Amino acid sequence: MVPEHPGGGLMRTDILFETVPGLDDALDAVDAFDDTLVGGLLRPRAGQADGTAELARAVVGTPLAARAAEAAGRAADGAATEDDFVALAAARTAVLGSVHDALTTRLTEATGRPRDEREPDPRVAGEPSNLSAAARSWLCDLARAGWRGIDHELVAAAAPVVSAMLPEPALRRQAMLLDGFAGELAASCPGATLEDVPARRWADLWSRALLLTLPGAAVPAPAVPATGRLLPLGVDVQEHATGAQAQVHAVFEPADGTATRLVRASVAVPKPDTVVGAGVWQLLRPHLSLLAAVGEGRAMDITAMPLTAEGDLLWSEEHARPGEPADTFTTARVALPAAVDGATAPLDRHHARLAVPVFLEGYEAVRAQDDTLTFTVAGHPLTVDTDRVPAAGPLTPEAVAASGACIGLLRWDDGTYRVQPLAVETAVRKKAVAVHAGGWAGGTTDKAGAKAEKAATDAVAVLRERAGRLLRK
Repeated sequence: MVPEHPGGGLMRTDILFETVPGLDDALDAVDAFDDTLVGGLLRPRAGQADGTAELARAVVGTPLAARAAEAAGRAADGAATEDDFVALAAARTAVLGSVHDALTTRLTEATGRPRDEREPDPRVAGEPSNLSAAARSWLCDLARAGWRGIDHELVAAAAPVVSAMLPEPALRRQAMLLDGFAGELAASCPGATLEDVPARRWADLWSRALLLTLPGAAVPAPAVPATGRLLPLGVDVQEHATGAQAQVHAVFEPADGTATRLVRASVAVPKPDTVVGAGVWQLLRPHLSLLAAVGEGRAMDITAMPLTAEGDLLWSEEHARPGEPADTFTTARVALPAAVDGATAPLDRHHARLAVPVFLEGYEAVRAQDDTLTFTVAGHPLTVDTDRVPAAGPLTPEAVAASGACIGLLRWDDGTYRVQPLAVETAVRKKAVAVHAGGWAGGTTDKAGAKAEKAATDAVAVLRERAGRLLRK
């Protein structure tokens, strides 16, 4: 365990293992409502009224109480309108928001870091959009049919809506969510034959997509210009068959001497399914020079870069330039403990989005027979999420197991906190060596990484040549 004033470590690890009052009740209410969406609300079966009523009871005493109770009653009768479905989605989001807030409070106590308590600036309501209304209509049809009632015809009705939304920058975020959601549903059609329904996940996607159809909900967060120095902590890489995203977590030191804070900079790109592993850096790197800085162990100097209250840098290359060398673990030990955690936007209050940078050292790494890895910190076993270690970097589960210090993201999954490693320090010939998940972000001479990059280069070149040939025709 790190000392009492540790350099960013978990000062009160025991807090993470204490019961959170009311958390199970909140999740039970959400699960009850999610079960009603499995069968659908067009012709509710016996018992489905209990699920909607339990969700309504969970928001008693809040401004949503009366509207949620009214919507729950109509849904139980099979007479819910679009406004009723929106009210139920809002109630569900509010309950999960309370779970997020309770877990965030525990994390703040455990890390000992200050948190920005300011409410994010409200989004300016925009004009109602016909396309958003069309998306809302489709989502309500899904709720009526239920996950067991989906078929290819119902799911395909989203395609023209998505196609019309994609050219509109203000609707692109919503379009991408709908497209991905419809893709998952299409792969599971017909719903009547499904053995297991991912009820929580699909209800998450449904409720978020539904609320994003409201005027102003998808408006970008207000941002203010930020000038100072960025000290990277690590890169979180996410990849699937047709897309990849890299999110750099960093400590921002403002030039005006105000408090340092934790920030994120992200880039997401579409990709062919033939580009995998280290090859994704070729697609991501041109859009975010910060990735090269991570790979080179260097800070970045930014000037008037837009920064939201939530801590998201709206990256623009013209506002950034490479800075001095900066050791990531020195940043974690010295700068991370005092960095202010950002606020959370109302629609982003969900426990699945928790990803809090932490620094651990002095732990004991233990690998169980089922290959589960844990860090025993101050007598408490903290599960290590090695499944999130990307193939696009030199960091491996074996390096994590042999480490003595770790920079990671603390997440909450399946009722427990887990740490996702971003970088570790391990001893090689009695010398501390740092291994980063984003170690290949700026390029690599590593044999495996170079081979993957070359394969990606060949695949992308072929695809570009084919695309050019089609355009010439």
